[in-house]
Amino acid sequence: MASATTNPRLHSLRRLRRRLPNRVFAAVYTFVILALFYHHALTLLHFTTFTTFCISLTMFVSDIILAYMWSTTQSYRMNPVTRQEFPENLEKFLDRKDFPAMDIFICTADPYKEPPINVVNTALSVMAYDYPTEKLSVYLSDDGGSELTLFAFMEAAEFARIWLPFCRESNIIERCPDAYFSSNYAQNPKTLEIKGMYENMKIRVENVVEKGKVSNEYISSELQSQLLSQYRAKDFTRQNHPSIIQVLLNANKDKDNKGQPMPNLVYVSREKRRTSPHQFKAGALNALDKRIETIKMSINVLLYYLFYYKCVEFRLMLGISCFAMKIRVSGIMTNAPIILTLDCDMYSNDPLTPQRVLCYISDKSSRPNLGYIQFPQLYHGLNKADIYASEYKGLFQINPAGMDGLSGPNYVGTGCFFLRRTFFGGPSSPAQPEIPELSPNYIVSKPIMDQKILDQAHHVSGCNYENLTNWGSKMGLKYGSLVEDYYTGYRLQCEGWKSIFCDPKRPAFLGDVPITLIDVLNQNKRWDIGLLEVGFSKYSTLTYGIRTAGILVAQAFGQYAFWGIWCFPITFYAFIPSLTLLYGIPIFPKVSDPWFLAYIFLFLGANGKDCLDFVLAKGTFRRWWSDQRMWHMRGVSSHLFGSIEFITKRLGISTQGFNVTSKVMDDEQSKRYDQGIFEFGVESPMFVTLAMAATLNLMAFFCGGIVQIFKERNLEVFFVQVFIAGFAVLNCLPIYEAMFFRSDKGRMPTRTTIISTLLVGGLCAASSFILKM
Repeated sequence: MASATTNPRLHSLRRLRRRLPNRVFAAVYTFVILALFYHHALTLLHFTTFTTFCISLTMFVSDIILAYMWSTTQSYRMNPVTRQEFPENLEKFLDRKDFPAMDIFICTADPYKEPPINVVNTALSVMAYDYPTEKLSVYLSDDGGSELTLFAFMEAAEFARIWLPFCRESNIIERCPDAYFSSNYAQNPKTLEIKGMYENMKIRVENVVEKGKVSNEYISSELQSQLLSQYRAKDFTRQNHPSIIQVLLNANKDKDNKGQPMPNLVYVSREKRRTSPHQFKAGALNALDKRIETIKMSINVLLYYLFYYKCVEFRLMLGISCFAMKIRVSGIMTNAPIILTLDCDMYSNDPLTPQRVLCYISDKSSRPNLGYIQFPQLYHGLNKADIYASEYKGLFQINPAGMDGLSGPNYVGTGCFFLRRTFFGGPSSPAQPEIPELSPNYIVSKPIMDQKILDQAHHVSGCNYENLTNWGSKMGLKYGSLVEDYYTGYRLQCEGWKSIFCDPKRPAFLGDVPITLIDVLNQNKRWDIGLLEVGFSKYSTLTYGIRTAGILVAQAFGQYAFWGIWCFPITFYAFIPSLTLLYGIPIFPKVSDPWFLAYIFLFLGANGKDCLDFVLAKGTFRRWWSDQRMWHMRGVSSHLFGSIEFITKRLGISTQGFNVTSKVMDDEQSKRYDQGIFEFGVESPMFVTLAMAATLNLMAFFCGGIVQIFKERNLEVFFVQVFIAGFAVLNCLPIYEAMFFRSDKGRMPTRTTIISTLLVGGLCAASSFILKM
């Protein structure tokens, strides 16, 4: 094979010139941080009262946490790189008939929160890849075990026979039907006919979801009736049913309406039993609590508590998931050397994406020990300001480019192409599966519909199959945390695997964006819990990560592992400066003090550098402002409650489990989102703390600030506290609007406003007593 370093090239790598300025800035910023620590130490040594000592200590701890978290972000800025692929040159290096086979995994869990028609669109978009269709196998894992999802995919299988040749012949780029028909597509009799067929399918699927069952009027054949009948068995429930594996399209048999082979399309629902503790979606659903119930029945109370207090290690050792099941089932049925993982709402936006992946895989020198290629997680439908910062530009674009200059980006759970070998031990320490058919090098010689193949696939999808095996620890995805994607990518890199960040100009994948604040915060809270589980486990980035992957890579992963601890400095800065301002107690240097310059530099330096990186990554100032606002809002809500829930779990106190983020769009909510209006609408403890912070800072700015500026003439002394309160007020404008000026259904619930106001009153009264001691 020709080398990619000769012309024509398959890909290129360019180191960004900003890496040197980044290093200089990091050195200067570090010096100022150390100077500030010296100032804190002096302040603590010369305290006048116990109250001032406690306040100074709290602010010192906050600044230590802020400094550590800032230090972790510098690993992304030491050597950022950018890559480019040249898929037009691929067939000069590799004949199309020699393209490797690909298995594509799509997982869904709830047909009411993840509408089946959206999942269908995702599947059709990847089935229509510009790739030999006989080399593609799409596995739909239905962890909800719903007949509604199976019916949707039976409909999709028939529509695909028309859709795939239409995409191929028309050479269209947007191969997700819903995205294509929502665009300015060429309207001619053929496209209008296909659109009518798609709309008919969509109506049928949405009707059965609305009814909650597939009635006889929607069943068009005896085969469909037979397949759906298994869901109507007497003991069949979502939590109790045998494994279901149904080949809906067979590449060796089924043809499209032009006579070309169809890709394999396989519906899979893993076995679930009430007596088994493994009834949860990949990386979710109170994994430990369900295992604890099993432990209670088999060991004494002492051992039960020992296990409970070792909850994180226990999870990491025994995590079982539907994803590992898909690896096994696909291994038995097709065993393609490349695996693509996709969220159910993350459709393909570029039919050439597999060719971009082959540009790296085909060149063995692209990166030694290459394990996976990660694409950014991007979204369609973001409003102009991206009010919830759902773009996560740092998380999904800026930071991965920085990690690519080290050992490669982390796995973010979707839009990732793995080499199957990656799931079977490290590059130099392969793990052997319990049966040879699961080996990544095994060649499947029997047809996908062969009865022996189907029987073995059912066997490896059993709920107890993984007992006493290495699945979940040495093989498959590394589960046990609520963020199994982060944990898997981290462990793979610790094992020696490397990765590549592929960020083409045209997004490879686009997903649905949450349009309500509660969905955004719940998602973040779930991430916080899972990340802290890893951060405080024996695989912590501070110990295991540094030892196995090096300090820079460990720091990069540590930025996420300790994401939840942002809550401490953000919450302290949201409340303490405002409370002390209200009662006329200065806690920062006055303007004429040289130490004042240190605070100014640190604030402007951090925010200015963050804004610059955001804009250089093709962002806008308006979206950066939303990003920093949500950073503050998450600190006193999702980060705070996620950390509390993590701590309570470590103490053995049961908490609520995993919730699937809703993908259902409400028309009124969508309209408000498009207008850039925050959606509250429901009662939540996280909204209480948000409203408390907003109310307190409003009081501090207009009461304490005005008193100190105009009455006491103390602006020089209280400038920093007044500035912090004013900055908070500016960020909280959407909250004030929701609390006091809106009457729509998305406003802040009245009870939440009343409770938060009363709590602020109580907090002020308690502070008055404490601060005057």
